[in-house]
Amino acid sequence: MPGCGLLRIDAKQVFCCVQSDELKVALENCIMLDTKIILLVEDDPNDVLLIQRAFQKAGLHNSLKIVRNGDQAIQYLSGEDEYADRERFPLPFLVLLDLKMPGTDGFEVLAWTRNSPNLKRLLVVVLTSSNLQSDVDKAYELGANSYLVKPVEFDDMVNLIQRFEAYWTEINRTPTTPKAPLPLQIETTLG
Repeated sequence: MPGCGLLRIDAKQVFCCVQSDELKVALENCIMLDTKIILLVEDDPNDVLLIQRAFQKAGLHNSLKIVRNGDQAIQYLSGEDEYADRERFPLPFLVLLDLKMPGTDGFEVLAWTRNSPNLKRLLVVVLTSSNLQSDVDKAYELGANSYLVKPVEFDDMVNLIQRFEAYWTEINRTPTTPKAPLPLQIETTLG
């Protein structure tokens, strides 16, 4: 006997019917990408605008947080400086990462992310204009989960974002997010 559940998130409702012992997992998987935070790391303002418009056209209105360079990405992911307020700047579900940026580039951000114990499982999708095979290889060697080349045309970008949403929310299984380590408890004894 299937179990059914209605999940309401903001103004969206998702109805799921599954075997009752799978209901909780299925409801969690029905949550749309629009309810999850995606960190866009992009230095080109024209690309930022194109990607924002493509997300809106694809029906994803609330999911993007934007940083303009690699240093800001590391600060955001670390929760440092202006990004310390996790209510305003929550850890993202996924990072869309440009590679070619001045200063700390996307490769360095990717390497830093994979060397950070609490971010090792964070989904990192490279979204770049580089079609060089050496960049593709290096990104995967550093731990990218996917490598996408930015389309030039707006409609192609919208199509990419729609397919991107379907893959990351409906098809792909994501890992659990590791928990932050607890602070050390130091006991003192008076003798």
